[in-house]
Amino acid sequence: MTTSGVNKATGSILLVEDEPNIAKLFHYNLTKSGFKCEVAVNGREGFEKAQSLKPDLIISDIMMPEVDGFEFRRLLLQNPELKSIPFIFLTAKGEEEDILQGYELEIEDYIIKTSSPKIVIAKVSAMLKTLEKERGKVVDEVQKAADNMGAKVVPEEFPSFAGFDIKHWHVPFKNIPGGDFIDYINLDDSRLIVVLGDVMGKRWGAWYFAVAYAGYVRSAIRMVLESAQELVPSEILKRVNDAVFRDERISEVFITLSVVVIDKTQNKVLYGGAGDLPVILKSDEVITIKSKGLLLGFTKEGDYKDYEIPMNTGNELFLITDGIIESRDKDGNMLGQEGLMKIVSEIKDGEDSLEKIKTGFIDFTQNDFEDDVSLVIIKSL
Repeated sequence: MTTSGVNKATGSILLVEDEPNIAKLFHYNLTKSGFKCEVAVNGREGFEKAQSLKPDLIISDIMMPEVDGFEFRRLLLQNPELKSIPFIFLTAKGEEEDILQGYELEIEDYIIKTSSPKIVIAKVSAMLKTLEKERGKVVDEVQKAADNMGAKVVPEEFPSFAGFDIKHWHVPFKNIPGGDFIDYINLDDSRLIVVLGDVMGKRWGAWYFAVAYAGYVRSAIRMVLESAQELVPSEILKRVNDAVFRDERISEVFITLSVVVIDKTQNKVLYGGAGDLPVILKSDEVITIKSKGLLLGFTKEGDYKDYEIPMNTGNELFLITDGIIESRDKDGNMLGQEGLMKIVSEIKDGEDSLEKIKTGFIDFTQNDFEDDVSLVIIKSL
């Protein structure tokens, strides 16, 4: 059983199969053909790996212990980030009842376990090529819309704010305008607002929602300024959440948001977050500060709070999206929060933190990014 004559393919596949010999056979032929293939032994493990890997395609057996293929598929359909991943059932039966139940669960196709490797690889390759063409059409539409609207979700230049050095790094996934957005809003000579957001659940259409959310944030800031409310991150987040929660058009779109208000007269920043990753503070030591605010639009009350962070000379604050810590090396190991903290802790006085992180991240991933990558660094001079 060989796959000679089949052109090298690309793409990541999650194979969920409890029979070791079958899993080994499929894994061998898929990887030999050029696919990245991870194996899980049942639906429970498959769901965990799908959350971390976010593969291009999932192939799953039906009859498995603990969590079978049907239940595994239902779990995926309930997850906004995973339900759109193409799914194929692997079965030894091919019985009509199984096939009908599978299609009711919105699967793409079936593969019979006894199919020859050539047929399996040809079917998987054809499916991924079709999906790539569909994705290409969406990408073209997004690019055209971005060009026509002239809208930017990430500024082209760093902001100028006396007493602080503020930089960002943003790489959209596969150079497609994506779901991360960065914004800088000058209030007056002493205050600057920094915003970092990440739209989830709409990978190829995320740019549209990123533009909309950036508008929501600016609108919320205007509303706070016009009211008697103090301009703090928690109030901005509350206003955005109120607007998003009422907007049915984006009810299935989830977003994380980090908001920082820099006050240079008091050498401090106020930070608030909604479902975001912890911010990292580098001073005499490297620590994280984790907000407890919920994802925007998730509930009517998001429990948003403010965290006061001193910004003495030389202190640096790092805001990130999950494209950085969820990145993987060639062996599939995730960088994680600890990996990023290690890179930050090794930055020496006088070194350019942005360049050090970029170099460390590119070395770790071999320049193969799996998501939008966004980072904002705020340094007190």
